[in-house]
Amino acid sequence: MRWTRCLRVCAVGAVAVSALFSPSAGDAAESNGGRLTDLVNPFIGTQNEGNTFPGAAVPFGMVQLSPDTGHSTGYDYTQHRIRGFSLVHLSGVGCAIGGDLPVLPTTGDVTETDYAKYAATFRHADEQASPGYYRVRLDSGVEAELTATARTGVQRYTFPATHTANVLLNAGQALHKNVSSSVEILDDRTVRTQITGSGFCRSTRPYTLYTVTRFNRPFTRHGTWYQDSITPGATKSSGPGRNGAYVTFDTTGDRTVEATTALSYVDAHGADVNLATTQGRSFDGLREDARRAWEDRLDGVRVQGGGDTLRTTFYSSLYRSFLAPNIGSDADGRYTGWDQRIHRARGFTYYQNWSLWDTYRTQCQLLGLLAPREARDMAISVLRIDEEGGWLPKWGYGTVETNIMSGDPVTPYLTNAHQQGLLKGYEERAYRALRKNADGVPPADTMYVGREANHEYIAHGFAPYIKGRPYAKPGDSDYHHGASVTLEYALSDAMLAQMARDLGHHADAARYAARSRNYRNIFDASTGFFRARDASGAFTGQADPARSEGFHEGTAWQYQWLVPQDLRGLIGLLGGEKAANDRLDAFFAYDRLLKDPAGTARRVWVNGPYAYYNADKYNPQNEPDLIAPYTYLSTGQPWKTTDVVHAALTLFTDGPTGMTGNDDLGTMSAWNVFSSIGLFPVQPGYGTWGLSTPVFDRVDLVLDPAYYPRGGLTITAPGTSDRDRYVQSVGIDGADYDRTYVTTDTLRRLGTLEYTVGARPSGWGTAPAAAPPPLK
Repeated sequence: MRWTRCLRVCAVGAVAVSALFSPSAGDAAESNGGRLTDLVNPFIGTQNEGNTFPGAAVPFGMVQLSPDTGHSTGYDYTQHRIRGFSLVHLSGVGCAIGGDLPVLPTTGDVTETDYAKYAATFRHADEQASPGYYRVRLDSGVEAELTATARTGVQRYTFPATHTANVLLNAGQALHKNVSSSVEILDDRTVRTQITGSGFCRSTRPYTLYTVTRFNRPFTRHGTWYQDSITPGATKSSGPGRNGAYVTFDTTGDRTVEATTALSYVDAHGADVNLATTQGRSFDGLREDARRAWEDRLDGVRVQGGGDTLRTTFYSSLYRSFLAPNIGSDADGRYTGWDQRIHRARGFTYYQNWSLWDTYRTQCQLLGLLAPREARDMAISVLRIDEEGGWLPKWGYGTVETNIMSGDPVTPYLTNAHQQGLLKGYEERAYRALRKNADGVPPADTMYVGREANHEYIAHGFAPYIKGRPYAKPGDSDYHHGASVTLEYALSDAMLAQMARDLGHHADAARYAARSRNYRNIFDASTGFFRARDASGAFTGQADPARSEGFHEGTAWQYQWLVPQDLRGLIGLLGGEKAANDRLDAFFAYDRLLKDPAGTARRVWVNGPYAYYNADKYNPQNEPDLIAPYTYLSTGQPWKTTDVVHAALTLFTDGPTGMTGNDDLGTMSAWNVFSSIGLFPVQPGYGTWGLSTPVFDRVDLVLDPAYYPRGGLTITAPGTSDRDRYVQSVGIDGADYDRTYVTTDTLRRLGTLEYTVGARPSGWGTAPAAAPPPLK
């Protein structure tokens, strides 16, 4: 199933819940020789600000070689001009980043140096993509094919018969701000560049990368450009403006040109080392290697049942969940640390790119489950950031901290790694870094913001909301989001308390556990909602919770459920279970949802990737309330979790608009994966997994026996459907189980998780003892 033009998937509109369970014409993977990669549509999310990319990458690869059409994060399906195929793209981010070294094949004389002017037109009918491969026939008559390895991007261009078949290598333009660049033609096959860029969201801190491109045949002519000046025959160009090189081939005989571009964040030698890893390999061989790498990843989850659309959205989400974090070390183990010095990774692979405010909620748990060896190296990489740069990261891009988003997301990220057994041998090192982060504030002369409002939070029990306070450092300020930051700090304190207790630091555990109840300090009893407080302690901003201030990308309605460490305490503040359930029902428009699930999800819930504010309904487009549907597991009405989750799943479709908001390095995709298999991390940072009805009859997870001794987990829900979607009973390894959650320790011993489903809600999971317990 290649995705030529996406003829079927481009239909946009509401998808009925029944589409999740529509009868299948047979397992699509089996009908394609069992290839799960044929179930992946890389174009999903490329329209309506999903901000995904359709180009070539391998799992967690350093390089993501993909077309740029003028959109700030790379590719927009509604646009039809390609400016170049560039090396770096982050899946689903909301700010411009990457797009370094866009390369474009052209014909005729080289007369333009601005890629917005020389961009090539194309039609979606001439475009296709699958994991590890992208192809497009440009209207110029040139066919471009892309594949990738862990540290290189590989291009194959088929030109018309011409004496002027060009490849333009643009070192001076990118998706973000290009600070400076240089380009050098080394010989008649090789071009080297050095590129420094910056500008992710409000960040201004630069990073540098190095590339070397090697062609499979000599070029006949070459030249460089700077700004608007083109110099035929020149071999070098550098400066802060538009910089680039062109090379020209004679394709009157052999019409094909192949090029391999290697990337390094260390130095030019690192790029050479990475280039050598592909020496002697053909394009087709590398493409097959990339496909096989994806096949191996996707084969960790095998599903039975569901319709074609459901399986496509599921495996496409699973694919996107494995795109990041990204390899940061070269093939020789060297990497640039956050102290801007060169280090060498010994015994592990160094990773980078940390959208932690997003990924701590879903994606890191999925990687810990399905890719624990890589997830362990990722956690070790985060510890290296602290050891080499001085503090833990918040939102790291490449070799620098951007300080984007707020709160303390690194704590639940690392405590989750601890809970999933990924930090063995590193527990105390991780705890020391987390303790420093939780109790302090990075010095003013560092690039880190950390817990910026920590002094006030520790002294007074809340982070103040100070509207208009000048930014102390580039990025986001916790003081601008005092209410949500208080909730985020408190959640992190709760998770750190559990880790402290596990490691025998009991005094610390008690201190952090007490701080985890600080969410109560911003509860306004007069409104019944959380509310920002100013520096004096007074509640501030509008009392209407839908128009509240001091919440980052959300409102008090959406943030009210971000107390996973103590939902019983929150329920008490709201007036008990009935009041909490009434509030949840209003939030999800539950009565309307029962009558029209897909319509309610699309027209009543928050709709729009950046519609963060002035809303009193669920926002499935963004992170703050991702766990909200699972709150019903703690209020005695677990069947409503299934109703809400299955309505939300209809928002994931198999066309370009089929993402809910920005994917944020796999966060939304991982939500889809977990919610589809009936297992969800309801206490991010701790080993508690909520249970809800799967949408597949059977799911087989292949698990690493070094971390999960049974080597796999089978989840069954025979007959699950739009009608029969309610849990009647649950069994674990054949024994009845009446709780709405399991723990990571249970998962390690578990072989089967069996759901019995029916057409009406049952009494399963409704007893008070069935709910996930609060963390103490």
